[in-house]
This record gives sequence, C-alpha cells and structure tokens, in this order.
Amino acid sequence: MKIFNWAYKILKNLDFSDTWATYLNLVVNIVILIVIAYILDYIFKKILIIILAIIAEKTKSSFDDFLVANKTAKYVAHLVPLYFISKVVPVILKNFVYWESFFAKGVKTYMVFLSLWIIRSIFNSLKDYLKEKPKFSDKPIDSYTQVIMIILWVYAITYLVLILFDTNFKTLLGTFGAISAIIILIFKDTILGLVASIQVTVNDTVRIGDWITIDKFGADGDVIEINLATVKVKNFDNTTTTVPTYSLISDSFRNWRGMQNSNGRRIKRYILIKENSVRFIQPTEIDHFKKIQLITSYIEHRQSDIEKFNTNNNIDKDLAINGRNLTNLGLFRKYLTSYLESHAGINKEMNLMVRHLQPTDKGIPIEIYAFVSDKRWINYEHIMADIFDHIIASVNYFDLEIFELPSNSNRKNYIEE
Repeated sequence: MKIFNWAYKILKNLDFSDTWATYLNLVVNIVILIVIAYILDYIFKKILIIILAIIAEKTKSSFDDFLVANKTAKYVAHLVPLYFISKVVPVILKNFVYWESFFAKGVKTYMVFLSLWIIRSIFNSLKDYLKEKPKFSDKPIDSYTQVIMIILWVYAITYLVLILFDTNFKTLLGTFGAISAIIILIFKDTILGLVASIQVTVNDTVRIGDWITIDKFGADGDVIEINLATVKVKNFDNTTTTVPTYSLISDSFRNWRGMQNSNGRRIKRYILIKENSVRFIQPTEIDHFKKIQLITSYIEHRQSDIEKFNTNNNIDKDLAINGRNLTNLGLFRKYLTSYLESHAGINKEMNLMVRHLQPTDKGIPIEIYAFVSDKRWINYEHIMADIFDHIIASVNYFDLEIFELPSNSNRKNYIEE
C-alpha cells in the first residue's frame, strides 16, 4: 500500500493541498499502472509467440501454425496485464470508492471481449486447419463457427447488460420480451441465414466445391464459401456472385453434384427434321441403304419380317402405304442409335435412346438422349459437338432435310410462296 503513496508524500512536502495531492497521486499511479501493464503485455506477448513458434516448428500438425497466423498468442498475452490491473486498481482507488465500481465494470467488460477474441482466434485456426483435411474440405465450416460465435456473443452481451446496469436476469428477459418484435425485424436476415445454414448443413443441400446454378441471381459456378449470411459462387467467367444463404431453401436452384458423382454427363439435344422430307423406302432403294454398315443387319432382319407379314396378310403393295414399310426417318433413328452405341465417348451402361418429340410448326424434333463418359466440361463439349457434326452430315444420306429459317436473301421468295 505504501508504494502507491510516495507521490502523495512528495506533493504534500511541496505544500500541495490534501485534495490536490490525492488526485495528482492518483494520476501518477494510473500512469505507472499503464506503463507496467504495457511492459508486461509486451514481454509476455514476445514470450508466448516465441514458445508457440518453437512448438509449431517441432510438431507435424499445422494447427499450431494457424494459431500463430491468427495471433492467438497475442490475445492470450493480454490476460497477464489484465490480471495485474484487476488486482492493483482496487488498491489505487481505495480512497475513490465511487470510481472503483466504474473501473471494475470496465475490467470485466474488457475481460469478456478479450475472451471472445481468444475463442474466435482459436475457432479461426480450427476452421483453417479443418479446411486442409479432405474429409472437411467441402463442409460449411464457416457457418458452424459463426453459429457458435453468435451464441457466445448473445451470452456475452447478456452478461454485460447484467453487469453494467446492475439488473437481474428476470428483468432482462422481460425487457427482451417487450422489444422482441423490434429485435426480430432488425436481425431478420441474420435469423433467416442461421436457419438456412443449419438446414443446408443438416440436409447436405450444398457443399463447398459443388457446381450450382441459380438463375435468379445469375450464379453458375463453383461454391467457394458458405457462411451464415451468404454463399459465394465463383462463376465460370471468373466473376463472383454472392447469394443470400436463405435463398438456398426459399428458391429453387440446380446442384450438379449428382452429375459429377455419376458415371456420365447427359446429352439431351434435338435436331428438327422437315416433315415433308419423311417418306417410305422404295424396294429399289433397299440395297442402297444396306451399304450403310451400321444398319445393314437391321435392314436385312427388318425387311424379312416386313415381307413375311405382308405376304401372310395378302397386302396390296401397289400403294406403298399399305401394310408394313420402312421409312427413311425410321432408318435414320436406328442409324443414330447404332452410331451412339458404337461411339467410344458414350457410356453404354446408362440410358441411351433416339426419340421423337411432339411435332412442332418447325418440324419433327429427333432428340438424342445419352450420357458422355468424360464429365469434364471441355471434353464433354468436344464429344457432343463431334456427335452432332456427324448427325447433321448424315441427314442427307437418308434423303431427309433439317429445318432452318430462310436466309435474308431467300426470305422474300419464301414469303411470296
């Protein structure tokens, strides 16, 4: 106690009044307290950082490296001067009882915030560490840590209100109940984000690294971050779209994870065939179409069945429409099916078909439905383009025509006709 009165004695010897000597002695003690606290903080910060750095070098785990990167040692070092201040302040303020309560509340407030900073740095280190692990690399770790920190912040704020305003918990609950509507309105987005983040995690709707498409927000790319409020999507044009987390449960979106985890990527595209180019195959043309190797055996087998049916049922073939017949479009569809079945890039174990769609005013859509084995975007596009290059070039061999709008040079004649 005497160590904090030396300035008071000197001031009294210099003929200062008791009041002035007491206040000036307090100022000197506070300055000394601040200097000592700063020195203690500096020394222990250096010591802890050096110790943690040595441990990080000697251990194989990268967790301690992240503790260093997130300045955990710096925040922990603040505890030493804080403890020193909490013990010394009551002694310095012995003659200022009305100030002691104020400083005590200030120390407790700083202690609460310092504890939150330490916990946050540890969680950030844990988050960075887990993101390096393949098992957790696609998990929304940011959301987990944010939810925990929100709970801790709510507890801390509640504790601070109880301390600063000398109130009890029941009174505080009554106050919160009275203003709950305002709180919900202010923190609506945060509450929605919290609920959405939990649902996204529990239902495994989206993971980091998933390719998602959200037309409403123009997002089409890989998810690079999921946190409490937003989901960041890196689009394929290298732009970044930020999407509210709650939109993942309130709006529809497409997740391509199923495709990426499957054995193939789907082709679902059609060409339009002019209706007036579809016709029956004449008997004199059979040998010509048999030269197309992929359908030679099909034509022989099919033609045999057709002739047998027509003979057994005494079909009059003077008109081609009578009985059963081959059509150029039917042969073309069979050719496309055989072509896809023999294509090296198509997964034969998944659905494969060539089908009619509902005829339109622009022709008959003939759709290719198959799955490419190589799911990589560039390779997939190359394979699909090669397939349709071949399909378009093959149409003429079956005396069919692809629908296309007339060019500008022919548009006038087209309209007049």
